[in-house]
Amino acid sequence: METVRCEGSPICYNDQGQGEVLVLLHGFCGSAEYWEKVIPILRGSYRVIAPDLRGHGSSDAPLGAYTIEQMADDVLYLLDALDIPKVTLLGHSLGGYVTLSFAQRHASRLNAFGLIHSTAYPDSDEAKEKRLIAVATIQSQGITDFVDGFVPGIFAPETAKSSPELLQRAREIGYKTPPQGAAGAALAMRERPDRRDVISASGLPVLLVAGEKDGLVPLEKTFTADKPNVTKTVIARAGHMSLFEEPEQLADVIKDFAAVLVK
Repeated sequence: METVRCEGSPICYNDQGQGEVLVLLHGFCGSAEYWEKVIPILRGSYRVIAPDLRGHGSSDAPLGAYTIEQMADDVLYLLDALDIPKVTLLGHSLGGYVTLSFAQRHASRLNAFGLIHSTAYPDSDEAKEKRLIAVATIQSQGITDFVDGFVPGIFAPETAKSSPELLQRAREIGYKTPPQGAAGAALAMRERPDRRDVISASGLPVLLVAGEKDGLVPLEKTFTADKPNVTKTVIARAGHMSLFEEPEQLADVIKDFAAVLVK
């Protein structure tokens, strides 16, 4: 991992390969390590940058609530620090919310963007209540107990039965999340606005990826636009974690999408 400092605070990131730049943003209680099965497939064709988002991994995890806008601006700072003018930005789950904020406010820095097991919808009232329960659980029981309860729901039931080692790896990554970082990010997700118009109004190429067995974000919540510039793909057999469950399939989808951009 490499590090840049934003006003003295570390932003850590993985930077591999050469060529057109793909930036991959991980999901909640993840880190750049979430992409460890995908990056080796992509780095032979692209420069792949995967940061630890604010509150996650080895990046800064300040106390208090975060905003999705702050997390997106951290990505902008990283690109400025690396002197990268334009990228293709793809976000998984929480990373998708960050991607949409970036696309809304910094579209001139993008060649394309995409959501992977994510949605442009805001939290429902029920989901907002669950965010508060998550924060309370993290604060009262700690990050280990929270991650143990969280991880099984992000995988397809079949994966949980056939490949328990994948769930264990996700837990190991999640355990490294600073508790205050997980709480701050949960509150950021709770307050995010409806950004369906970011996709519907954009003229940039957009990639929308859904998991066939995703129990958190159903297909219709991901596929919010039907336009010529929007590519919609379903990853067979995957839950919310195709980057673990079907990494080759997901990497091929990303490569096919990005290949069109560089022609």
